Amino acid sequence: MGLDRNRALELVRTTEAAALESARFMGRGDEAAADQAAVRAMHAALNRIEMNARVVIGEGEQEQAPMLYVGEQVGTGDGPKLEIALDSLEGTTICATGGPNALSAIAAAEEGGFLHVPDTYMEKIAVGPIARGVIDVDRSPTENLEAVAQAKGVPVEDLTVVLLDRPRHEKLIEEVRRTGARIKLIKDGDLSAAIATCNRDQSVDILLGLGGASEGVIAAAALRCLGGDLQGRLKPRSREEAERARDLGMADVEAKLSMDDLASGSIMFAATGVTGGEFLKGVRFRSQGAVTQSVVMRSESMTVRYIEAEHNFRHRSR
Repeated sequence: MGLDRNRALELVRTTEAAALESARFMGRGDEAAADQAAVRAMHAALNRIEMNARVVIGEGEQEQAPMLYVGEQVGTGDGPKLEIALDSLEGTTICATGGPNALSAIAAAEEGGFLHVPDTYMEKIAVGPIARGVIDVDRSPTENLEAVAQAKGVPVEDLTVVLLDRPRHEKLIEEVRRTGARIKLIKDGDLSAAIATCNRDQSVDILLGLGGASEGVIAAAALRCLGGDLQGRLKPRSREEAERARDLGMADVEAKLSMDDLASGSIMFAATGVTGGEFLKGVRFRSQGAVTQSVVMRSESMTVRYIEAEHNFRHRSR
């Protein structure tokens, strides 16, 4: 079996590496440098893992990204055949401006485990375990909020909805406000926001809105391990994006996508905080080292492990 707990810990090392390198650029205003540092570090760490893996959700097409591009083979070439979905730095703007909730994330599945999607938008709705099975992307936001509130045994006014702060969400925000639910607007980072719906402190109840399709697949992988739920629908911005989706195997580009459509089978997920947030603490630099907080989880056992690691830069492994 390729997705054993030891390999899951190897995946954590890849997100730790990416987080440590990108965090050096926190607040320095250089998004490209932060992103490149994360990509290089994760790429190097992935190629030390004994596996024969292919990137299916990555940094873009081969002509757009020098490494971690869609279709790239990573790992030593030995070991199990896997698919990799990753975001070496989710929240490049967040990191560059020193905002909260930037993280490095990666998910692995056996071949065929991830839906292959183009670089386009996806309409998403995500909830934690208590509301699993009650959401429906075909229903209105108001109907979904009422269903989630009923599942949780609270009035709609007690729910907190997280949304990307974008002009495209103006009507959605107006509708949510009419229901009386609270709203938390975020600048970036809807992957970490989707995962936050599963937090035990219940600071976020539901994610709504339009975000990246790639992040939707990675979020589905995480929620599979956490017992949450996610539904989506692709929203191509052009005819070319719709054709690209068909080329990747989607016969019906407008189909409603369940969590299992997006991420199926045995799944591993790992993430490390870059800047502090609701889900994970950020990298904290110390004299000659740093401290990171990561999470690693597997869908088979639904075990969730939080790992706080102290890194000594004078004795870094090569």
